[in-house]
Amino acid sequence: MIISVSRRTDIPNYYSEWFYNRIRDGYVYVRNPMNTHQVRKIDLSPDVVDCIVFWSKNPEPMIDGLDALSDYNFYFQFTLTGYGKDVECNVPHKKEKMIPVFKKLSDKIGKRKVVWRYDPIMFNGVYTPEYHLKAFGHIADSLEGYTEKCVISFVDEYAKNKKNLRSLGAYALDEYMMQEFALALSDTAARNGITICSCAEVKDLSEFGIEHNCCIDKKLIEDITGRTLKVKKDRNQRKECGCVESVDIGAYNTCRNDCKYCYANYSYDSVMKNCAVYDPLSPILCGTISKNDIVK
Repeated sequence: MIISVSRRTDIPNYYSEWFYNRIRDGYVYVRNPMNTHQVRKIDLSPDVVDCIVFWSKNPEPMIDGLDALSDYNFYFQFTLTGYGKDVECNVPHKKEKMIPVFKKLSDKIGKRKVVWRYDPIMFNGVYTPEYHLKAFGHIADSLEGYTEKCVISFVDEYAKNKKNLRSLGAYALDEYMMQEFALALSDTAARNGITICSCAEVKDLSEFGIEHNCCIDKKLIEDITGRTLKVKKDRNQRKECGCVESVDIGAYNTCRNDCKYCYANYSYDSVMKNCAVYDPLSPILCGTISKNDIVK
């Protein structure tokens, strides 16, 4: 079993104590987001967990406690972009804070196990193609020798982020500009010894050096674990997504990063309401099990 921690929220940043308590106790409860009274009990013991995949914009709170995961295989997807606080409102300064955190994590667990995510890429009057290429280049230069892989994607509009994206004036590139942009990204990554690939993108950018790839990556997990996995494509993700099946232990409307492109939060008020009931000792994230819940 592969555990995702988590597409739905930034557990390493805000809920690392809760996560380590779940590892200590060997299980976690996860509420079905489509059926709120349906709860799954997930075994987290090392003999059933093949790999843990972390997603975070700031995993610093987890780093000093990683020895608790000595019996597990894992890797981090570390999102590091060029956006300011107008888009990623609560993410610390990239150059002063997050690049050093990335390097610290890489030094501790190895560069293969820290995947750099420069995504989602959104274009508007401030974040132009030229801006992104400059920001990407600065980050890539800083991360040379600290990661082997960069994953990119372009922002998608959902009902939950449509209002924010339109207020930011987001727009898409035409085909020629997209090709020029992709080629420039690829050249910059290659110059720094980084393989660049795309995630859940319809457009094929392989001729520009950007191959289709995925986040829950079967090949990477097999490389890390030294085992062959029998896993299927995750049917709960978009058609273009190449991720294999995993179990997500997060909860929507609990991430305090307040990124304007996010699809995982309905509103910041909902996030604050859920965060108010956070208990690091609870078996379920930002909540409790009630008598009306059915645990399976």
